Amino acid sequence: MSSYLIDSSVYIFRYYFALPPNWQSRSGYDTEAVYGFTNFLLDLLARSPRHIACAFDESLGSCFRNTLYPDYKCSRALPDEALAFQLAACREMAEALGIASFSSERYEADDILATLTRKLRNHAPIIVSRDKDLGQLLARGASSLWDFAANQHMDSAALEQKFGVIPAQIADYLALVGDTSDDIPGVPGIGAKTAARLLDEFDDVEALLAQRERVATLPVRGARGLAQRLEEYADQLRLAKRLTSLVEDIPLGIKVKDLRPQPVDLELAMALAKEFGIGGLVGKMERTLMSAEGEST
Repeated sequence: MSSYLIDSSVYIFRYYFALPPNWQSRSGYDTEAVYGFTNFLLDLLARSPRHIACAFDESLGSCFRNTLYPDYKCSRALPDEALAFQLAACREMAEALGIASFSSERYEADDILATLTRKLRNHAPIIVSRDKDLGQLLARGASSLWDFAANQHMDSAALEQKFGVIPAQIADYLALVGDTSDDIPGVPGIGAKTAARLLDEFDDVEALLAQRERVATLPVRGARGLAQRLEEYADQLRLAKRLTSLVEDIPLGIKVKDLRPQPVDLELAMALAKEFGIGGLVGKMERTLMSAEGEST
């Protein structure tokens, strides 16, 4: 039995953009993302997980990282009313299906997943996401990142092969190269290969900055200029590392047992499905939940 920690936004947005608007709630909102996300959750529940939890993002613009760096994720627009409805409905469905769900106005879903990974570190949880930022969780007890849509698992060895760094260095790697999806600037002139080469020589950003005079002697193209840029952008690099590092001690006030699939009020779950215009999933919902209940008895 596996433990799943779900990066909810990745899948909600995937279904929002990938599925046609063939479903509509009784209140008149399109609900293609609700349909896709609910179907996805049922597929996971059908695997009879030992633990399962969803992390949702509610901190766009209010995250502690915006205090550190006001331009953090500045290119991302807040959800409009229609999308906000679907985001809320997805969480409502997750909770109705007995899945522990978490969000925060101060911390991001990635931080929640880091905290839950620490809580479940003895159970080697699978992080259900394709977000490279979460690769650092492979150094904190997670067994793999699972891109559900592609059915591809990335463990520590696969991550190192792809990025050229170990999981514990992902935050340092992103700080060096930058992360355009989060509007985090890197060090000019440092790309993926150079970052991997530097982190092969130095353990992390602080070690690199403390010994940056050595960089000029490395067999790296433009090493002398690279050492000068590291000195020039040292403060920016340290800030970027704070932005890319995940928080793993959010006070969620839960125990491991709270992350087990919870008993489901099937009538409520089915009623919500009909309210959100995804009644076509009721049969699958009934089969999945009744099967799960049978296995737990």
